[in-house]
Amino acid sequence: MQRRIVVAINPSAAFGRASDAGPRTVELLKAAGHEVQPIVAPDYARLVDRAGEAIAVPPDAFIVVGGDGMVHLGANLLAGTGIPLGLVPVGTGNDLALSAGIARHRVEAAVSQLLGALDHGARSLDTGIAEWAEDGVQHRRRFLGAVSCGFDAIVNERANRMRHPKGASRYTIALARELARLRPIAYRIEWDGGVIEQPGALVSVANNRSIGGGMRIVPEASMTDGLLDLFVVEALGRLEFLRLYPLVFSGGHASDPRVTILRTRRARVEAADVVAYADGERLGPLPIDVTVDPASLEFLWPPEPEPEPGPDVP
Repeated sequence: MQRRIVVAINPSAAFGRASDAGPRTVELLKAAGHEVQPIVAPDYARLVDRAGEAIAVPPDAFIVVGGDGMVHLGANLLAGTGIPLGLVPVGTGNDLALSAGIARHRVEAAVSQLLGALDHGARSLDTGIAEWAEDGVQHRRRFLGAVSCGFDAIVNERANRMRHPKGASRYTIALARELARLRPIAYRIEWDGGVIEQPGALVSVANNRSIGGGMRIVPEASMTDGLLDLFVVEALGRLEFLRLYPLVFSGGHASDPRVTILRTRRARVEAADVVAYADGERLGPLPIDVTVDPASLEFLWPPEPEPEPGPDVP
């Protein structure tokens, strides 16, 4: 059965190391007998505009080639439309691909899984909705992964302000610099069960179980349960943080008494001088309100996911 498929391509995925992934995806989908419309643009904003124009007449599927930032683009365009989102993961983090068992950095294998999912049917996933104010303007954005409001978001903000180096190493440098000035953050968090007021190091409101390429902050999270997972780590010293941090990749931190994980339908996170991020994309300054929108996005989840080999290495 021939389908009309739109393919949105991020040429900067994995800092440009996956530039051939988009054309190869288009070639493979055409070879499978489908009508394919590739969408490319010199920057993210124009890619969003062109993708929006391409789905004015709804296609049978909308495929993104890239990482979690491209998933973020797809979720914001497609939630509530019924158009299924597909993914060829060639980014740096690829956290949705980790959960769905989609082959990462292997275009042929990922497209084969996509074709199977097209025949099998899409799965309905929850999305999160984040709302905040910046410069007197109200903003609203969907996400699939998590809204980060702690130390990791501070590192992202510093890295994004850095002009050099250009690759993934700038995040390592930003991490080292922020770790040297690690300080408690005074949080006020409203959730379904009440209010939390305490100094903390990390706070996220998560839909998916991992962020940052396999950091399993909420190991038991589900994208189909109609709930979000509130993740709170109390204030830590530098040595305590460095001891706890490696456990996040295995989920071993979840039993630590300094870690709290709570299920909720909504959360409001307040703190001074913190900018929130979602799916690796900048949102805006706290306070931020986060809610769940159950079963709002159709996603081409492989019928037989690959065994999960572990996190990507940038």
